[in-house]
Amino acid sequence: MSGVGPTDPGQLLRLAKRGDGDALGRLLEIYRNYLKLMARLQIGRRLQGKVDASDVVQETFLHAHRGLAGFQGSTEPEFLGWLRQILASKLTDLMRRFCQTRGRDVRLERQLTEELDRSSRIARGLALSESTSSQKAARREQAVLVADALAELPADYHEVVILRHLEEQSFPEVARQMGRSLDSVKNLWVRALAHLHRSLGGTLDGPV
Repeated sequence: MSGVGPTDPGQLLRLAKRGDGDALGRLLEIYRNYLKLMARLQIGRRLQGKVDASDVVQETFLHAHRGLAGFQGSTEPEFLGWLRQILASKLTDLMRRFCQTRGRDVRLERQLTEELDRSSRIARGLALSESTSSQKAARREQAVLVADALAELPADYHEVVILRHLEEQSFPEVARQMGRSLDSVKNLWVRALAHLHRSLGGTLDGPV
């Protein structure tokens, strides 16, 4: 192995399952932006800014480190689904704590898992459908690539794409939340999508 080590998620996963803790750490870092985005969406809908998404992601990583032996899959999509289940469990615990309820709420955890899966599909819809980078996209989960590209956008671009696409708000709702005029938000949205398009290296797919 080189000093840098592998970066391919599939290879890192194979090494992690053999007990390579460093490989697991590097593998999880690949999904930090993705899990932070997924956590932010649920926190915004349910916890009203009481929780920091980065803290929830860190708790998810700690659980993944402790519980990798229980992961039975072998592919990136399976691993990503497993991480979403852990994230749903952590969010359920937080909601119980803030609502001061006792016992595990299986229905809430299942609902959160379904909502996280849906958010992931929406993010995937923003990914490239035709691209000079299509080979890279075929090897990777596109929702993860979208999350990484979103994390690199300027703050206003990042926010307008999330509010419009992932939170599925109308343009008037986005304008109110961002404190901008309707025309300003629409122009910002067009520029943000163009920037995201360039970052992903292809054509955008999904609702407008």
